[in-house]
Amino acid sequence: MKRIIAVNSNCYHGFGLDEAIEGISAAGFHYIELTATKGWTEHVFPTMSFEYLDTVRDKLKDAGLIPFAMSGHCNLMDPERIPDFIKNIRLAEFFGCNYIVSSIGEAHLQDRASADDATLIRTLMSLEPELKQRGLILVLETHGKEHGSGERIAPIIKEIQSDNVRINYDTANVIFYGNTDPCEDLERCVGEVGYVHLKDKAGANDSWNFPAPGKGNIDFPRIFETLERTQNDCPFSVEIEFTEKGPKDVGEVHQAVRDSAAYLSDHGFVL
Repeated sequence: MKRIIAVNSNCYHGFGLDEAIEGISAAGFHYIELTATKGWTEHVFPTMSFEYLDTVRDKLKDAGLIPFAMSGHCNLMDPERIPDFIKNIRLAEFFGCNYIVSSIGEAHLQDRASADDATLIRTLMSLEPELKQRGLILVLETHGKEHGSGERIAPIIKEIQSDNVRINYDTANVIFYGNTDPCEDLERCVGEVGYVHLKDKAGANDSWNFPAPGKGNIDFPRIFETLERTQNDCPFSVEIEFTEKGPKDVGEVHQAVRDSAAYLSDHGFVL
């Protein structure tokens, strides 16, 4: 089954976007998920100058990388963060993205507000016109203790009933936050999944240990089989977050991205 295979620039957390572009392109990938996550990885951001952002577009084109998605996490339960998220939506359009990724709560900042499902659903439905106008699909990441599994997010997606709002299934987050088996959880929500962060998990469930796909404990062949069997051809975006110590240098990140490319190629995927 043909699908987009990308790398999240967040793999290069702590390093610059130029290094991410270099490493992802050299590994043989043709798609990139740009990261615009406030307070964490701001490889691109709405407050950056047009001149700089336009230069980024040129660098991506020169490297043969298509910016098909943007990681623009905001707390969608906090009314004060919705204008920030709309700016991220417009930034995603600027780069020609088809997808924008967000957790429901903040990804790496402290949540300042929470909301019940009914309020959250109304907020997400209010974003639909903006998403349609910009030609974007919002994919909600399995993230955080409250929304850490696909089974938990799927009823929200079903209630919204929009092709512009789907699940971003993060294969490792459902272990780290949801303490659940991703293979079993995916079976329960695969119909609502529109995007997958391919992230591996090593060590204890609650340890920050996310090596390159194939280097941890997740049964990715079973994940692939479930998606193939259900004819779900959603994009994959590789995400590597290493351990709490982080990578020793950018060379280690480059190698992990190359390892990811080799693993996916070995399993029949065309980059």
